[in-house]
Amino acid sequence: QVQLVESGGGLVHPGGSLRLSCKISGTLFLINAWYRQAPGKERELVADITRGGRISYLDSVKGRFTISRDNAKNTVYLEMNSLKPEDTAVYYCNGRQTYGDYWGQGTQVTVSS
Repeated sequence: QVQLVESGGGLVHPGGSLRLSCKISGTLFLINAWYRQAPGKERELVADITRGGRISYLDSVKGRFTISRDNAKNTVYLEMNSLKPEDTAVYYCNGRQTYGDYWGQGTQVTVSS
């Protein structure tokens, strides 16, 4: 079975850091990505990484967030630094295949003083 399980969300102060993890099982993905969705807003792509290691970021997180993958652990990470209140959202791990997408359940990130 295909599973993507996120962890690492929580409450942090502005300027703080958080590392999200996405443990993957059951398949190999062409692309893994982190999305986020804030209340009342559409889900947006934050960062993605291809199987070959090519990476891209949402402009507003460039220089602050880092997506990475540990192949041995089959886990994708999102390291978030210099967090801002506007980063508050539910963060979702995504895996894409030619035949469709798989999603984790999401992990809440709240940035507040």
